[in-house]
Amino acid sequence: MSRSRKFLCCVKYLMFVFNLIFWLGGCGLFGVGVWLSFTQAEFSSLPLSFPSLSAANLLLVAAGITMITGFLGCLGALKEQRCLLSTFFVILLVLVLTEITLVLVLHFFHDKVDSKAQADLKEGMKVYNTDPGLRQSWDNVQRMFKCCGVTDKKDWYAVLNNTLPLSCCSAGEAKCDGWSEPCYQKAQQWLLDNIPSVLVFGVCIGVVQILALVFSMQMYCQILHAEKNMD
Repeated sequence: MSRSRKFLCCVKYLMFVFNLIFWLGGCGLFGVGVWLSFTQAEFSSLPLSFPSLSAANLLLVAAGITMITGFLGCLGALKEQRCLLSTFFVILLVLVLTEITLVLVLHFFHDKVDSKAQADLKEGMKVYNTDPGLRQSWDNVQRMFKCCGVTDKKDWYAVLNNTLPLSCCSAGEAKCDGWSEPCYQKAQQWLLDNIPSVLVFGVCIGVVQILALVFSMQMYCQILHAEKNMD
């Protein structure tokens, strides 16, 4: 076996291993996304900008793309097909660039994202009395987090004629003053408390993605070089 062929085999199996890890990582992200979706199922009638719901949807989409991309990478490595490798490289490159762009946008525009999310939630409060699904979701949120309103309990005054929903109060409380903490802040804190392990997992997946890009390009070049030598 020639030296170039040995090098190609080495790159081939390294790429397969990294893409298998990448695919398994996608399965893990999918599992976390499903868990988050089921955990927050009782909030399903709230706008999708609600922090925990957006995180669940984002994880599910990212997991699906990751699993498909990882499968393409594994198949391309085993079959040694330039077409599959180039498709894998392009999809993965777009995915990495999208992830970097998303992180930068969230970092630099998080205040605007928060403002838009809060505005959506306050707008949705207006149909609290007429939409049973949204009312149930709001009640579930406020009971679970022991919070009231989006940014302040006074958010309810314009909606409910200067009164508060019963879900803002402890069960059996004679006089309802409402919990002082706002729901948006409590939901964000809940997300921050549960997300460190996901972030570490995401960084590991990012490193694997970069290495997969390098190995796929290296393998593509080696296959092209081998085909030219055969001609």
